[in-house]
Amino acid sequence: MSIHKVFCFGEILLHYAPPSGTNYIESQNTPFYLGGAELNVATALANWDMPVKYGTAMPSHFLTDTIISDLAKKNIDTSAIQFSGNRIGCFYLAAGLDMKNAGVVYDRDNSSFASIQKGSIDWKEVLKDVSWFHFSAISASLTQNATDVCEEALIAATELGIPISVDLNYRAKLWQYGKTPIEVMTRLVKYCTVLMGNLWAVEEMLGIKSTIKSSEGYTQEHLVEAAHKSMLNLKKQFPLLNTMAYTFRLAATYFGVMYNKNNLYTSPTYNMNEVKNIVGTGDCFMAGLIYGIRHNNTPDEIINFAAAAAVGKLYELGDATEQSLEQIKNSML
Repeated sequence: MSIHKVFCFGEILLHYAPPSGTNYIESQNTPFYLGGAELNVATALANWDMPVKYGTAMPSHFLTDTIISDLAKKNIDTSAIQFSGNRIGCFYLAAGLDMKNAGVVYDRDNSSFASIQKGSIDWKEVLKDVSWFHFSAISASLTQNATDVCEEALIAATELGIPISVDLNYRAKLWQYGKTPIEVMTRLVKYCTVLMGNLWAVEEMLGIKSTIKSSEGYTQEHLVEAAHKSMLNLKKQFPLLNTMAYTFRLAATYFGVMYNKNNLYTSPTYNMNEVKNIVGTGDCFMAGLIYGIRHNNTPDEIINFAAAAAVGKLYELGDATEQSLEQIKNSML
């Protein structure tokens, strides 16, 4: 069996997205989507014809069977999914709002993934056909169990020489089990070779202070300079990192910055108009990074593709992108 799959590991979620400004209880009309940061990345890569494997934990029942069937139709290898626990986690967020919005309601306590046990996964077997491992900080924010399993996976991937990417998606509401993001994520990021985030997530989760407190009132030149300083400090603290990328979603524009092999690259600045949905934008950017790196694209091509993909996701409903490669490439500036 050839070793070439991207393995995405994290909690699958049901996203209930009531339409904003409507009495959805009275109308009995609330769409739901399959979500979860790592699944969104896996779905995008599979849609772009990359071999993908997805790992999570779900209870053994009819809903899990239906979900697995759906993922298989999307060409996602589901053989690493563990059947354990009693429930699938979910969250409630009105359509069009950001995951950082105060209105998000998480219902993830005692989910199958949150209850996952160290030693329950044969990582050598799971990773035998894998050449890239991806996870996010959300997985480590749930429980000590989930953190321990993530670290177990990272150690196994490192021993096998598999590159590891992490999305530092910070969700303050989720860190409730007695550990701070800094003490957990500094332990996990030391294994990673690729990191995505932003200035303030890196500050919250890795303790690397940003030179600016917010993007408001600063020029793009100032934002890029602050990103560069942060990335240089990241590299000092975590020497295995060879690629770091930050995103900036401003009032009406979007761009990305990437540090790769001692050089800094900035994407074109994209305008945002009549945004439909923010959920999954960062996951789409992360998928774009992985896609570009795996295809040995130039650094300029990598950051431009990732930014264009993320901006395109802003105009889609649902948590995972359905954009084709052709659509993204045609939208690149």
